[in-house]
Amino acid sequence: MNGFIHSTESFGTVDGPGIRFVVFFQGCPMRCLYCHNPDTWEFHTDTNGVGKAVTAEEILDMYEGVKEFLKNGGITCTGGEPMAQLPFLTELFEKAKARGIHTCLDTSGITFNPSDTSAVDRLMDVTDVIMLDIKHIDDEEHKKLTGHSNKNILAFAKYASAKKKELWIRHVVVPGITQNDEYLHRLGEFISELKSVKALDVLPYHDMGKVKYKNLGIDYALADVEPLPKEEAVKARDIIMQGIKDGLVAERNIK
Repeated sequence: MNGFIHSTESFGTVDGPGIRFVVFFQGCPMRCLYCHNPDTWEFHTDTNGVGKAVTAEEILDMYEGVKEFLKNGGITCTGGEPMAQLPFLTELFEKAKARGIHTCLDTSGITFNPSDTSAVDRLMDVTDVIMLDIKHIDDEEHKKLTGHSNKNILAFAKYASAKKKELWIRHVVVPGITQNDEYLHRLGEFISELKSVKALDVLPYHDMGKVKYKNLGIDYALADVEPLPKEEAVKARDIIMQGIKDGLVAERNIK
C-alpha cells in the first residue's frame, strides 16, 4: 500500500516523547487560519503531483537509518492530517510496533466518525501516544477558524480517553480568536472530563508561515495579527488549568 507524505524529519524534539523520526503526511480537510503548513493541505492525485508516494517499509527503512540518534523516541506521524490516510497510517504503525518502535499520532481528530469506530479501533491498538490539537472549544468559532465543526474532534478526545490512550493536548492561543478567558476556561472544563491526559501544551500564535503563503500565492488571513508573547501563553495556560480544576471539583460535587 502506498501513502503520500510531504517530508520527514530525523531529529524531532517537540513531536512526542524523546527524540523522534517525524513523518509529515500530505492532505488535510481543515483550513486553519493560522496553519503554518499550507503546503500539506492538498491530497495527492495523478494530475496535481502533490505528495511523495511511499510504502510503510520505505518509511521504516528511513527510521532504521537514524534510530541510533533517536534517544527514548520512535515515530511520530503528523501533517497535514495523518488520519485522513487511515489505512496507510494503520499499516505503518502496525509494522512499526512489530519492530518494537514507539508510535505517536499528532492529529486534530477531524476525520473521526463516532458512529463507526472499527477502523480507528485497529489504529488505537498500535498507537502509544496521541498529541491532540484542539483548535477552538466553541463550535461556531471553530467553524470560523477551521471551516469545520469541532464535534467530531471533541468526540475523538473522549473516545481516546475511554480507550485509555495517553493524550497530550495542544492548543494555540491566537489574539482575538482563542485568547479569550471564557473559551480558555471552557477548554479546561472539557479537558477535566478526559481521564488519560498526560500533558498540556499551550502554544503562542506565531506568523512564521507567512513566507510559505507568499511562495504558494495564498492570502494569509491573519496577516495583521501580531505573534502572541510567550508570557501571554503562560497566562492562558493558567486559565485552562483553572478550568480543569473547576471541572474536577464540579464532577466531585455531582458524585
